[in-house]
Amino acid sequence: MSSIGYVPEHFSTPIAFAQSKGFFKQFGIEVELIPYPSGSGHLIQSLEDNSLDIAIGLTEAFVRGIAQGKENYKLIGTYVSSPLRWSISTGYNRDELTTQDQLQGKRISISRIGSGSHVMSFVLALQQGFTKPFYSGFPILSNFKNLRDSVNLQNDVEPSDAFMWEHFTTKRYYDNKEVKKIGEIYTPWPSWVINARSELVSNAREQLDGFIKAIELGIDYFNKNQQEAIEYIYTNLDYSEEDAKEWIKTVEFNEGKVDTVNWETVVENTSKVLVEAGVLEESSDLIESRLKEGIVSVV
Repeated sequence: MSSIGYVPEHFSTPIAFAQSKGFFKQFGIEVELIPYPSGSGHLIQSLEDNSLDIAIGLTEAFVRGIAQGKENYKLIGTYVSSPLRWSISTGYNRDELTTQDQLQGKRISISRIGSGSHVMSFVLALQQGFTKPFYSGFPILSNFKNLRDSVNLQNDVEPSDAFMWEHFTTKRYYDNKEVKKIGEIYTPWPSWVINARSELVSNAREQLDGFIKAIELGIDYFNKNQQEAIEYIYTNLDYSEEDAKEWIKTVEFNEGKVDTVNWETVVENTSKVLVEAGVLEESSDLIESRLKEGIVSVV
């Protein structure tokens, strides 16, 4: 049985369909789907300690890990080709913060070092023209609830001024006045990728090929049955029906090309921003060498 880590957000719907409609079994694969609400940084940790076989998470986090020399996993495919829309939030009653250009020198809370919530803060700093050091600190708070409590200055978590999280996942907390939106930003790259433990890439390519084909069928089912997808999202995940309908208009899965990784859009665009932001500090030759070693085709 293969253990599959995923972030339990709306983007995971084709993965759930691949399981519930029997597409994994169609290729002779038994899978255990393991939700990781704490995000991509935690997925990388679990690939490294061998508690996961495959992880589907944010492009920027996994490219960063490979470029920094992580060798326990390989990036093997692109799951979502559209960019990710990140909302920038602060506490609902933080009257001193109203726009994203006020975040120079502030404390930005993140789920983990190297997670999307961490990396995207540097993308924002570059776009806003902040001067270094961009921020005064990065409280590491593990999960979405702690991030919300942090900007609301709750006593049991380390305080911060803002955090970033996917827009539609955050929206219900704007609607209920728990947090306040002060900006948004899009990834300048395709947003979700598929990664596998290096040992599987070396020794179980047929299994990984079947996994990718099952995900392809899940995406195809999602695209052909959008009302069922909407119902799954608002019934099983933390979204309203209205938000599920709005999100589904914006997402583009990498249908028919899940097994591919576009070097320019996925690898070069992402690593270039990470270098400019100071997240990657090694030589360009070493970074490129690691990326070429860490991104492979299994089909």
